[in-house]
Amino acid sequence: MSARGDLENVLNRYSIAYDQNDMAEMADTFADSAVLTMRIGGGDLIGPFEGKEAVMKLMTDSLASQSDQRRHVTTNLAVRKETADSASVESYLTLISIQDGKAVLLSTALYQDELVKEADGAWRFTKRHIELDLPY
Repeated sequence: MSARGDLENVLNRYSIAYDQNDMAEMADTFADSAVLTMRIGGGDLIGPFEGKEAVMKLMTDSLASQSDQRRHVTTNLAVRKETADSASVESYLTLISIQDGKAVLLSTALYQDELVKEADGAWRFTKRHIELDLPY
C-alpha cells in the first residue's frame, strides 16, 4: 500500500506552515537528524544545515527577513522510491509573493526529499534539497 497521500501531506504541511509562520508545525515535518541544502540559480551549494534546530533557524531567519506574504505551491509530486518506512520524493515549487495588492512569481524550484516513517507513525523529512531556478 502506497504512502503517497501521507508523503504529499508532509510537503503541504511544510508549505502552509511556512506561509502562515507556524514554526511549530513546520518543525514537526522534520526528523531530529534532518539535513537541508539548497542551490540558488545554479550557484554554489548552501548548507548543509544539519539537525532540526539548524534547519529551523534557517527557516525562522528567512521568514523574519520577508515583508511580503509568501505562497509555496507544491506540485508534480513523484515518488521515486518507497519502502514501508522510507521514501524519496521529487516535486516542484512555485514561489509566489503577495504584496501591495499584487501577486508576483518569485521563483520556481525542484524539491528533492528523503523521508522516514518514525516510531510515532509520522512521516518526516530526513533530507531536503531545494534547487531554486532563480534568486529571489
